[in-house]
Amino acid sequence: PRRCYVVCTIPRSGSNLLTDGLRDTRRAGVPKQFFLPKAVSGYAAELGIDPAADYAEYVRGIVNTKITRNEVFGFKLMSWYLDDFLARLREAHCFGNSTTGDLELLSTAFPRLRFLRIVRRHKLRQALSTARALQTGLWKVQKGKSILREPEFDPDLIEQSLHEAKRQEKIWDDFFHRIAVTPFQVEYENLCEDYETTIRAALGFLKITLPTT
Repeated sequence: PRRCYVVCTIPRSGSNLLTDGLRDTRRAGVPKQFFLPKAVSGYAAELGIDPAADYAEYVRGIVNTKITRNEVFGFKLMSWYLDDFLARLREAHCFGNSTTGDLELLSTAFPRLRFLRIVRRHKLRQALSTARALQTGLWKVQKGKSILREPEFDPDLIEQSLHEAKRQEKIWDDFFHRIAVTPFQVEYENLCEDYETTIRAALGFLKITLPTT
């Protein structure tokens, strides 16, 4: 039976570090932002599906193809497009309707769904990282990508980033309170300090075992 999980996050919280680690085990799916609005068209073209005509088919196509051999599917979700994503699932009329609760809706679309949440303790450092990424245009260090311009100290942008991070974290707080679920929480700082142990703890929560050899 297929198993699904979602990594719930906000920008600059270390979600790429977490999802890359999970993906590299080759036992935890290939968790990416398959439902990020600007990314959907690319994945849909890969699958030969028109998400505007049939979003349910797109969701099922992603779940059925972006898995590892042990039938695990993972994806990443940012709080800023959570409401839009839930609305699209409802509008598909295959996973629920206007009276369906969020948890039932998601669990119907993603079998045996579990929730991971990654947070960052040091909010000021997170805000500094966000401000830098906004200025440079570089959100993830990757081969072939370069910065748009050199970053500079901008206290207003840092403060704005700090407030925005708090606002987006509250979206997740309210969501988990609404669905009465306590997610497995990963702290970015712990991930940096002891990467392997933190990844193994996440795998343990997901009930994913690694080969012994």
